[in-house]
Amino acid sequence: MRYIKSFLLLAGLTALFSFIKPTNTFQEWRFIGDKIANFGVDRDVLMVTGNDAFRQIKIRVTSAPLRIIDMDVYFENGDKMNVPLKNTFRQGGESRVIDLDGGVRQIKKITFLYETIGKRKGKARVAVWGKK
Repeated sequence: MRYIKSFLLLAGLTALFSFIKPTNTFQEWRFIGDKIANFGVDRDVLMVTGNDAFRQIKIRVTSAPLRIIDMDVYFENGDKMNVPLKNTFRQGGESRVIDLDGGVRQIKKITFLYETIGKRKGKARVAVWGKK
């Protein structure tokens, strides 16, 4: 009888945990690419390779503070989406989640106009992450 209760308890816990979704949402985000912003005003193009499609993107800035002046997302079908970020990111900062127009889309390239800021000269790393 003791073994039956133990087995039922174990089976119940296994069933319970199989329905719980992991809360770590970072694993759902996939790295798309990155650029290094030189000190001062800089314009860069991030070419997106692969056949991945995304519904949302976000930006992470590391290594130095950065002011993003303008950002455009170009899709494989020729459409363009201007993203009004106009934001200053501190080192280690992250943008809001950006929903792409039209749902799941294949990105061809992303253009940035930005400038590093602060008293010290440095280069910021701008990384783009995507989620389906």
